[in-house]
Amino acid sequence: MRILLVEDHLPLAESVAQALRGAGWSVDVLHDGVAAEHALTSEDYALAVLDVGLPRRDGFEVLARLRARGRTLPVLILTARGEVRDRVHGLNLGADDYLAKPFELSELEARVKALLRRSLLGGDQQQRCGDLLYDLGTRRFSVGERPLSLTSRELAVLEALIARPGRVMSKDQLAAQVFGLDEDASPDAIEIYVHRLRKKLEGAAVRIVTFRGLGYLLEASDG
Repeated sequence: MRILLVEDHLPLAESVAQALRGAGWSVDVLHDGVAAEHALTSEDYALAVLDVGLPRRDGFEVLARLRARGRTLPVLILTARGEVRDRVHGLNLGADDYLAKPFELSELEARVKALLRRSLLGGDQQQRCGDLLYDLGTRRFSVGERPLSLTSRELAVLEALIARPGRVMSKDQLAAQVFGLDEDASPDAIEIYVHRLRKKLEGAAVRIVTFRGLGYLLEASDG
């Protein structure tokens, strides 16, 4: 899953990005509101972590414009403004959560997991397809009692597929969840990861189905 982090304090941005990447997420880091709005318009994210005090366009305005476009993307607001009126304002604009600075990185990670659990898994900690089980808390997959050993790219592809049961995802959509803004990667690389995943899922009661010209779908099977 891919996260957008927008924070103009560079040392803090780097610390937060490292923590989120260490938890296994792909993270794009931007430092101003105009760039953030462009990315939110053109890219596909699972969640945005948005600072309020941004240059060129503040985080509240970025959030308001996002919601005005009808986007339901989960947004976690980061801010040094801890007053109740600011928290209420952010939540009324459509923020899903609010974390005042300074904060512990472990709390940020826990809040990110909670938002993703609500938005992608309908509030559940786990998602199942056939005998494939995904646990959002640990970000691990298992088949029956057997844990799956996955690279970060394979994990991102399988997360995207299991979070959208019954939905065909194109290579472009999957690539948007796997590769960051600073990575030059072709959507055709998704074919490689799907091939590897199919090998690792051999014998399981789940399969990745190809819809030629459309994309891929994860579905339960007879094994």
